[in-house]
Amino acid sequence: MFRVTIAVRCDDIDANGHVRGPAYLAYADHARWSCVQAAGIDLAELSARRIGPVNLETTVRFHRELVAQGEVSVSCEFKWGAGKTSRVEQEFVAPDGTLVASVSSVSGLLDLDRRRLVADPGRYWRELAARPELLGLALP
Repeated sequence: MFRVTIAVRCDDIDANGHVRGPAYLAYADHARWSCVQAAGIDLAELSARRIGPVNLETTVRFHRELVAQGEVSVSCEFKWGAGKTSRVEQEFVAPDGTLVASVSSVSGLLDLDRRRLVADPGRYWRELAARPELLGLALP
C-alpha cells in the first residue's frame, strides 16, 4: 500500500481549530497523484493517448479531529473490478497512529475525444506503469 505524509498547513484550519473538509479532499487528491507518479505513470503519455482520470464519487468519513501544526499520513489503495471504474480507499492517520478520516473514491478513465469512460481502465494503467503493483495491478 502506498503512503505519503502531508504537513497540515495553517490555511487548512477552520475557525474551530481543526482541518476543514475541503483540505481532506486536497490531501486525498495529492496522495492519489503521488501514488500514480510513484508507479511511473507519465501524465504526458496519458494526454497523448487522449485519456484522463476522472473522479466520479467521493465519500469522506471523519473519525477524529486533525489539528494544526502536525502532519497526516495518507494511504492509497486501488481496487479493481471488471467494469469501467475502480475504487480508491484512503486512510488518514495522525502521527500517534490514530485514524482521523477515511476517503473512498470511485474513478474512471475518460476518453477525452468521445467523452465516455474507457472499458477496462486497469489495462491502460498497467500498460503505462513501471510499477503497476502500486496501483493494485500486479502483472498477469
